[in-house]
Amino acid sequence: MKITLNNREEIFDADELTINDLLKTKNYTFHLMITKVNGKLFRKEERDKAKIHDGDNVAVIHMISGG
Repeated sequence: MKITLNNREEIFDADELTINDLLKTKNYTFHLMITKVNGKLFRKEERDKAKIHDGDNVAVIHMISGG
């Protein structure tokens, strides 16, 4: 499967992934993350069921706060 992840082409050896599968595969462990698939925002609770398919555009954004 070929997707665009954070504006870069990525290839995965799977027909379908969930967002959580992708996060585990890429070792993304940051607590505050925004996840979007084809522009649609997915909450943390939805990531187990949200499917990523071939050709999808995925964004994983790490939120950093400061003062």
